[in-house]
Amino acid sequence: MGQLNDAKIKNLKPGEKDQVISDGEGLQLRLRVNGTKQWNFNYYHPVTKKRVNIGLGRYPAVSLAQARKLAMEQRELLAMDIDPKSHREAKLEERKQQSEYILEKIAAEWLEVKKHDVTADYATDIWRSLERYVFPSIGNSPLADITAPKVIALFRPLEAKGNLETVKRLNQRLNEIMTYAVNCGYVHSNPLSGIRAAFKKPKKQNMATIDPSELPDFIKTVAQASIKITTRALIEWQLHTMTRPSEAATARWEELDLEKKVWTIPAEKMKRRREHTIPLTPQMLGILEAMRPISGHREYIFPSDKDPKSHSHTQTANMAIKRMGFKDKLVSHGLRALASTTLNAQGFEPDLIEAALAHVDANQVRAAYNRTDYLERRRSMMEWWSKRIEEASQGSLSVSFRRVG
Repeated sequence: MGQLNDAKIKNLKPGEKDQVISDGEGLQLRLRVNGTKQWNFNYYHPVTKKRVNIGLGRYPAVSLAQARKLAMEQRELLAMDIDPKSHREAKLEERKQQSEYILEKIAAEWLEVKKHDVTADYATDIWRSLERYVFPSIGNSPLADITAPKVIALFRPLEAKGNLETVKRLNQRLNEIMTYAVNCGYVHSNPLSGIRAAFKKPKKQNMATIDPSELPDFIKTVAQASIKITTRALIEWQLHTMTRPSEAATARWEELDLEKKVWTIPAEKMKRRREHTIPLTPQMLGILEAMRPISGHREYIFPSDKDPKSHSHTQTANMAIKRMGFKDKLVSHGLRALASTTLNAQGFEPDLIEAALAHVDANQVRAAYNRTDYLERRRSMMEWWSKRIEEASQGSLSVSFRRVG
């Protein structure tokens, strides 16, 4: 029998320093100077043979009888060469995995990190796709319970409907979440790493665009269409600047430096989260002059019809192009492909074209030129492109024609 009993424990008085009273076979009661009594089990580590202490709770919440039972359990583990402390931590981690490390919670944590690399709109799109297709079925599942067969079964109906691009994106997002969880120590491995092989691959679809020879016809159609001047100017702005629909629609007056003739789009609005500078050509300045009476006193260059304090919808240009008869032939994003095709055919340096499309970091391209030379090379290329558009519009059809000499 042990050396302690309840009467003895109750009569213990704290001293000037902590006291350790042994009950035998590794069980100890530590009496602290503040009067608290803590049960410990003291043992030799089965591998390192070093002394280790593991807490078993406070007296009287844990009684002497309970403490002895707990000490016996630790000795049983040691008899099997299992370290009680490591065993306890593993059990605690297991409980955490079941209660705290659930998919939706960790996905939210992952997205907070991901937001630093993507635009706000894209982050919203990511979360909506997970809310729609993933969370209703497995959002409350512990990460440890998520397996490849489960996720494959979840996405099979989407594949059957032909939504292959959606399946591809969801697979990619879930893989990123699971890899994040592995890196954070929430799970040991990512069971979804090879999941893409279980599904049909979507056919690569290029953005619908037109041949460079069709540019005059396109501009003539835009000029004659019954659309508001803001929409027409937005389409032309997107065409001249080679920007993405969201970048063009959300352009602010304050982003322009008319003295240096540049438009600097902040990093948070760019797909690659890097600031992008576009040299302003005379034709672009002409578009701005056409918009000044309409929105010069507002924040956005191309204001929304419904709320002039806000910007045009990112799909405004696209919907207008579709209504003009270009459905399935051209999307507003395809104007970038049109510019790229034309400039490549003209023999402009591919690096400069890629930089203009914000496909590569401007700093990477600048390695070949000094800053001034680089900007001037891009400026002359953009001026050539604007001139080409102006010639295709036969001068009188652009919203900017009166302002361009």
